[in-house]
Amino acid sequence: MADTATALLENLDAFTGFARAQLGDAELARDAVQESLLKAIATEHQPAEAEAVRWFYRILRRTIIDLHRRRDARQRSLTRYEVEAEAPPDAEETRLLCACFERLLPELPEQYRDLIRRVDLAGESPMALAAERGVSANALTVQLHRARRRLRELLEATCRVCAKHGCLDCSCGEPQ
Repeated sequence: MADTATALLENLDAFTGFARAQLGDAELARDAVQESLLKAIATEHQPAEAEAVRWFYRILRRTIIDLHRRRDARQRSLTRYEVEAEAPPDAEETRLLCACFERLLPELPEQYRDLIRRVDLAGESPMALAAERGVSANALTVQLHRARRRLRELLEATCRVCAKHGCLDCSCGEPQ
């Protein structure tokens, strides 16, 4: 193992350069080399010193492929989320709104009330609204999340059990 480790350490800059060329990011390249070194140390099979460099390049290539796969999967998830977030509620989702919803909406701060009305009820694009307000899409998404959370808290405080179970057949807003 000592001979293999020496061979790997002597070629550390070459490994990092290779990973940087494949990934286009110096920090990510260093992380890939470090992750590969951990994999190499953990393996039971340690090659002879003459084969150590070639063996490590195989481990490093697999690590880089895994990084690309994770990055692609993350991007697909973000794209899917953006499409879902921009879609207006369908008929089923609209049907599930609690009867208390409209009554509680004015209790929200103006900024939250406006976000919920424009994005969730009117179906406006969060990206377009962010551009209109001069904030990043991420900042607007955080504000929208907080607005929805605050409305949910109001619904749960008012409707109790009804709100916790999806407001199906809500009767808490009807006159008694």
